[in-house]
Amino acid sequence: MLKIFGDSGGPLCDGVSRRDFLKIGGLAFGGLSLPQLLRAEHLQGIRKSHKAVIMIYLVGAPPHQDMFDLKMDAPSEIRGPYQPIRTNVPGIEISQHMPQCAKIMDKLVPIRTMFGSPNGDHDSFICYTGRPVTRQPPGGWPAMGSVLAKLSGTIDPAIPAFVGLAPRAGHPPYGSPGHPGFLGVTHSAFRPNGPGMEDLHLNGLTLERLADRKALLAGLDRFRRDVDSSGLVEGFDAFQQEAFNILTSSRLMEALDLSKEPTKVRERYGKGDPKNYGDGAPRNCEHFLIARRLVEAGARCVTLNFGRWDFHSDNHSELLTHLPLFDQAYSALVEDLHERGMEKDVAVVAWGEFGRTPQINKDAGRDHWPQVGCALLAGGGMKTGQVIGATDRLGGEIVERGVHFGEVFATLYHQLGLDPNRVTIPDLSGRPQFLVDGWEPMRELVSG
Repeated sequence: MLKIFGDSGGPLCDGVSRRDFLKIGGLAFGGLSLPQLLRAEHLQGIRKSHKAVIMIYLVGAPPHQDMFDLKMDAPSEIRGPYQPIRTNVPGIEISQHMPQCAKIMDKLVPIRTMFGSPNGDHDSFICYTGRPVTRQPPGGWPAMGSVLAKLSGTIDPAIPAFVGLAPRAGHPPYGSPGHPGFLGVTHSAFRPNGPGMEDLHLNGLTLERLADRKALLAGLDRFRRDVDSSGLVEGFDAFQQEAFNILTSSRLMEALDLSKEPTKVRERYGKGDPKNYGDGAPRNCEHFLIARRLVEAGARCVTLNFGRWDFHSDNHSELLTHLPLFDQAYSALVEDLHERGMEKDVAVVAWGEFGRTPQINKDAGRDHWPQVGCALLAGGGMKTGQVIGATDRLGGEIVERGVHFGEVFATLYHQLGLDPNRVTIPDLSGRPQFLVDGWEPMRELVSG
């Protein structure tokens, strides 16, 4: 980590000092040097754009039957106590505890038939890669954010292409922002509060000395020798360049500073709860607003992890602490993107790793159900105001239009201007790997 000491300039909106945000995690840097970026764009035929994705991992897997696929004709031990409400799209109904999303259903796409998780194990991996955790190449599959950092590089050198807002969690996969896999640590998520902040330190550099480029580079050289001696980092030039870009610009600091937002906007998103929920993630509504500010500033992919939805007991009472906060923050984000004219460029997807059992168990909970789950999409120039897929009377089996995680990824890449079945990235052996496993963009969501 690069640790820059100096005047904190006062606390930010969440009580974290400006000094804390100036601790730049060395293991979190990603992106390309300019020559690498130009070469990658030339080879791949990729045009830089301001298109972006915000990916929201609903930690631990939410119950589709209590959100977008209520089964009112099923027995009480299946349907639960919640009632459906109408949305602003005729024929689409969702949970009574998501009234804000109901008001903007014309801007949303609930998917009721997600599948693809190979088992019932908890992991954010499939949500951030579109692939199951099994059958990986050496180094592992990279998250979408890492792919975009590799192929498209940065829009603004001071803003990392891939930012992960997930804090450390008791169950490590619950705190993952998405791993870089075989792309390596130079394409990891930049994490303002991530665990990489504790790994490496560069001492003896103050903000006053930051203006002296020679002093900074000398410090970076010492840092490089220390890193090289421990064998931790390959291709340090990319780290060095991004560190310098970030530390000599206020752009990232400004994007993370919610005090610059009007009070009305911050109130619309809400605060939520910044504390981790059990061994999961926080129900931090402000992360949704920070995500919008980051993509507006130039990030290509922002991931955030929300809550802990693994309700094996007291499912419906626990949902009352999660659904209203998610409903407020997600709907605020989508409306905000539309009001700013960003809805065609920025896609938003929220989902968990699998679904929950139709049968409510003896502890009033729902257990793991990899057969079918749900997702909620918005923006990105996709065709919204529709619901995709249908399950049987009990909500346990797909009967119409199952959707694999890989199909959503293929759609997102397509909307970002990347052909998911033509663009490749080399793995550690040099073998070219496609962005998805043969899936096509969803015809329901894309034009043409």
